[in-house]
Amino acid sequence: MKKVLITGATDGIGLETAKLLAAQGNHLIMHGRSDYKLQSACEQVKQHAPDVTIDTYLADLSTLTDSRKLARLILKEHSKIDVIINNAGVFKLPQPITQEGFDARFVVNTFAPAIITELLLPVLSEDGRIVNLSSAAQAPVQVDAMKGLVHLNDDFQAYAQSKLALTIWSEQVSKTLKPGQVSVSVNPGSLLASKMVKEGFGVAGNDLSIGAQILCKAALSDEFQHSSGKYFDNDSQQFASPHNFAVNAVNCQKVMEALQSVVEE
Repeated sequence: MKKVLITGATDGIGLETAKLLAAQGNHLIMHGRSDYKLQSACEQVKQHAPDVTIDTYLADLSTLTDSRKLARLILKEHSKIDVIINNAGVFKLPQPITQEGFDARFVVNTFAPAIITELLLPVLSEDGRIVNLSSAAQAPVQVDAMKGLVHLNDDFQAYAQSKLALTIWSEQVSKTLKPGQVSVSVNPGSLLASKMVKEGFGVAGNDLSIGAQILCKAALSDEFQHSSGKYFDNDSQQFASPHNFAVNAVNCQKVMEALQSVVEE
């Protein structure tokens, strides 16, 4: 049995992943933004696995403060975590700029995973894994947009940049981990039937189980045991290179410097 944290576990791929992991006998730490949706998600998971152990946590990951509070509360209440699945994400928003002046796509999709993971590293098990939700949508990152100095008017650009920034962070943080630990970024599959896809692209989308199954593999299977720092593209069902921007060391350094300037207190 593994203890698995899933952010954004109240619907979409996160909820489907929780159901699969629960059915396999794992202990779940489920995060959500709405108490009603979080309790509903737990009930759905328990229908698949009545004996599952679930701990729930509320937090709005569009604020840096809430991300820190969430991680510190989990750290206080759990002495070991085996898997962190950074699943929570946003794409199209009526008001994308947060009160802190940042684009919420970067805050939720990039900064929150970095904050939560780095605060929880002290309790990540010796063979622990960090699974970061990347995307087939990737675009060169504008560091001034990450810092909130300029605002992106294109929803797709903001989303694609935030996902590539997360993919870069996933690779860079792998260099700081213990030998048995793994950090991997995963494109769970293009246009899956999540709320995000329906609202952002106006299409029904493909079966969510496609994404949930690959996240479970990334979290637990031997296939990912020696994949730290890599990017898995589930559309092609293989490890692949991310956007060329992420291959350039100077670009990666600039992204990491911008990220750290925001997330460090």
